[in-house]
Amino acid sequence: MGQYNKDIVFGLYNDETELMHAIKEANKDHLDIYDVYTPFPVHGLDPLLGLEESRLHIAGFIYGAIGTLTAFLGMTWIFTKDWPIVFGGKPHWSVPAFIPITFELTVLFAAIGMVVSFYTVCGLGPGVENPILDKRITDDKFCLAFDTHHVSVEQAEKFLKTTGAAEIHNKTI
Repeated sequence: MGQYNKDIVFGLYNDETELMHAIKEANKDHLDIYDVYTPFPVHGLDPLLGLEESRLHIAGFIYGAIGTLTAFLGMTWIFTKDWPIVFGGKPHWSVPAFIPITFELTVLFAAIGMVVSFYTVCGLGPGVENPILDKRITDDKFCLAFDTHHVSVEQAEKFLKTTGAAEIHNKTI
């Protein structure tokens, strides 16, 4: 991956309530927020940033349905056409006997499919190097970042100071 070449001004907050207040103020002032980083999920952050609900659960249902069909149709073909052996007195096509394997493949396909979809949509995976603004963001700091192409450096720094940012930094990513 190449360089992003974005100049970012970001402020670090010590508390999620300060961060939420700063985001509300940024929305009120019509400032274009580049991104928000938090060490844990913050309730109510998505609506403030205008983010829609994830469609990952729909993809999970589709992957699970594919797993169900794969298991059920595979066992039907195996036990009725490919290897029709009667064992334990059961008929060739015994639906109750198919349930455990069908369940397991449903869960397996849904889990693997959702992980691959999540990593693909988020741009994660092998060989991807994502820029890091500050190492403490994943530990105990909350970050509000502005792209200087949309907000001037002076305006962003003034805003971050007035909203209580503990630290303010500039970085090119």
